[in-house]
Amino acid sequence: MTTYIPSITIPANVLQHPAASILLPIALGTAVGYGTRPSETQKTYLALRQPPLRPPPWVFGPVWTLLYGLMGYAAYRATKTGLSPLASSETVQATRHGMTLYTIQLGLNLAWMPLFFAAKRPIEATVDIVSLISINSYLAYLWGNVDRVAGLCQIPYLAWLGFATYLCAGAGHLNNWDLSEKEVKKTDKQK
Repeated sequence: MTTYIPSITIPANVLQHPAASILLPIALGTAVGYGTRPSETQKTYLALRQPPLRPPPWVFGPVWTLLYGLMGYAAYRATKTGLSPLASSETVQATRHGMTLYTIQLGLNLAWMPLFFAAKRPIEATVDIVSLISINSYLAYLWGNVDRVAGLCQIPYLAWLGFATYLCAGAGHLNNWDLSEKEVKKTDKQK
């Protein structure tokens, strides 16, 4: 079992507030998305050799917004239920462990796009996303024991992470794990 690490964990008062808990991952995901220059990311995505079933680039923004919101809602439900005055000490402990795992997985999630598209490091991005699946599988189990709905909210996220892992590893493999040649051509305005 993991440990509750207050210094790296999103504070309980943030996760126990529904709007803050839902909007935090959406805002952070949006910031990372725009920080990696969406037009350049889209061009790089289209320039890569991709495995079958690759969705068009416009799909990712709405899907991730929905998943970030669902992720935040799950965090709210688990934290609100698990830290209630009526919760057993085992439930409180599991909830606190889940809060730390949630914070770690959110950081790993936010690191994926810069790793893959900005740093052009598909191996590290694949390790990152496989770690995300592992952490979120355990988080679904932990939070499912605290609040069934919170655990079930992890299922779409886990499914998408599985598909995203296929796309990430597939693109890495099909491009010989080297994305450096997939540089976005700079226009005269960008120089």
